[in-house]
Amino acid sequence: MATQIPEQHPLRQLFGRLTERNFSEALGWPDFQVTEYVSNLLLEFIHIDQLARIKDHEGEPVETVVELLYEAESHSQQSSMEKEREIHRHIGDLTLFLAGIFPEYCHRIKCSGLIHHKDFLVDYVKAGKRSYGIVATHQDPQAKNPPSLFQTLSTNFELCVAGLGFVRLDLNRFQDHNFNQGQDILFH
Repeated sequence: MATQIPEQHPLRQLFGRLTERNFSEALGWPDFQVTEYVSNLLLEFIHIDQLARIKDHEGEPVETVVELLYEAESHSQQSSMEKEREIHRHIGDLTLFLAGIFPEYCHRIKCSGLIHHKDFLVDYVKAGKRSYGIVATHQDPQAKNPPSLFQTLSTNFELCVAGLGFVRLDLNRFQDHNFNQGQDILFH
């Protein structure tokens, strides 16, 4: 994930602290490599265009997980391991982000009463676990993150979703008027 947000940017520091605190304290899982990856994932998806950064053969953005799975499969048949790895990593990242930060979106896709979304039959958790598992099996000498990280993300996908849920709760508290008033009283 390449992000243009500087190391000392307050948003990077906020996401880093929230992720590290929630994964360590709420989940009892102080894995710095995972928390760093997840906080960078949050930064990456600040830019909404990153949600659909994978393009199909015609150069059009691929916006659903089912379409991403199709693209990954087509690249595996063409022996394009690097592109397949990139797509599976994006599937893992996207499903983790949506399931952790926007669980109501995932629920709405499944329970709206109409099959209106292409991802209606896709289980985001299973797709994310599988995709991170595939990334873990592909060696990429230029990759910043080792395959073992993606195996950890795959194995502990549900835990990562829960951790992001706690991060979301903290972010929501920042918007709560009563929380902000209490913070002003305590710290000023």
